[in-house]
Amino acid sequence: MTEFVLPLPATPSVAVAGSQERFAVRRIFCVGRNYAAHARELGNDERDPPFFFTKPADAVVDSGATIPYPPLTANLHHEIELVAAIGKAGFRIPRDQALAHVWGYSVGIDLTRRDLQDQAKKAARPWDWSKAFDRSAPCGALVPAQKSGHPAKGRIWLAVDGKVRQDADLAELIWPLADIVSICSESVELEPGDLIFTGTPAGVGAVGPGETMTGGVDGIGAIEITIGQPAA
Repeated sequence: MTEFVLPLPATPSVAVAGSQERFAVRRIFCVGRNYAAHARELGNDERDPPFFFTKPADAVVDSGATIPYPPLTANLHHEIELVAAIGKAGFRIPRDQALAHVWGYSVGIDLTRRDLQDQAKKAARPWDWSKAFDRSAPCGALVPAQKSGHPAKGRIWLAVDGKVRQDADLAELIWPLADIVSICSESVELEPGDLIFTGTPAGVGAVGPGETMTGGVDGIGAIEITIGQPAA
């Protein structure tokens, strides 16, 4: 038996709808600018091919949590997204086989320190500090694909304190799910436990201490996250 100098960390995981079991998270991949209106609101060309960034697995947070306002930012933004959970390994997966690798779906929020992201863009530096921070990937309960099917359309929305800010349809995705999985697998070998955040629609904006985000995707589920005061 292998011995470690420090105790092993807890395995990051997300809930599974209607079950006591949980889905162990291996890695988190996120697609940038995958809704045309959101690409335009950030001043980008919606015709660009998809690109990916990552978050640490332990950035996941269950729906219903209160999370502290993160450090180093004065402009924390919400980005509601459909999340695909990989259940079958694959490398260079053909598009027509891609959805067979998806175990299930959930609703996630890609929290972004927008001021840090803007600084990184101007300096042509990586986005890590703006995207890959603690508790930056709240994720609702996963619904197995055998129950939900593979969503190609349906409302995706987010509200802050009851006021709707993001409101779109999955049909507006520039690169649909099968393309996203296939293209991601060209760069990395996808493994069971990987999550893919598939992009956010227009309407992103700031959220602050004391405010509650609620959101959902038709046929998949909902999420609720409250932003607390900064950690002491």
